[in-house]
Amino acid sequence: MQIKVLRLGHRPFRDKRVTTHLMLAARAFGSSESFYTGTKDISVEDTVRKVVRDWGGDFEIVFCKSWRSAVGDWKNRGKIVHLTMYGLPIQDVISTIRENPADKLVIVGGAKVPGEIFSIADWNVAVTSQPHSEVSALAVFLHMLLEGKEMELSFEGARLRIVPQKMGKKVDHYPSNV
Repeated sequence: MQIKVLRLGHRPFRDKRVTTHLMLAARAFGSSESFYTGTKDISVEDTVRKVVRDWGGDFEIVFCKSWRSAVGDWKNRGKIVHLTMYGLPIQDVISTIRENPADKLVIVGGAKVPGEIFSIADWNVAVTSQPHSEVSALAVFLHMLLEGKEMELSFEGARLRIVPQKMGKKVDHYPSNV
């Protein structure tokens, strides 16, 4: 199962860090690609691509002029999960989502989410019914969907790798052709 993330309505003046963090969480927690709509932001794209270059993996970030074009024919290729505090509790639906072998497009809002998204989604999922960050909602959702297996991901081609240790910080550096 491939997992892709769609970020709705990016606003550079307001969302630059949140969108960047959302994309980095998507990558770290098992997504292979991300799309964003709203305003094209080269600095967000460059930051995400630099992380991929330094820390490895094949993660992609793509700007789409319209969420409709990003969703496109997804209904024929996979299933759509919309993360919203108004959805069904994650603990009640996560096993059904996980058991469905289709690829998943996870939609995460930014500015006001078009009402149409709620009817297009196969699942409207709430990671709590309290206001909180879309980054935390995505991380919790992916962690539960993948049952913690994302913690064992290997990111091929990394130039930098953390060396786990009890105290201190250690980063190994590898040549760019790793």
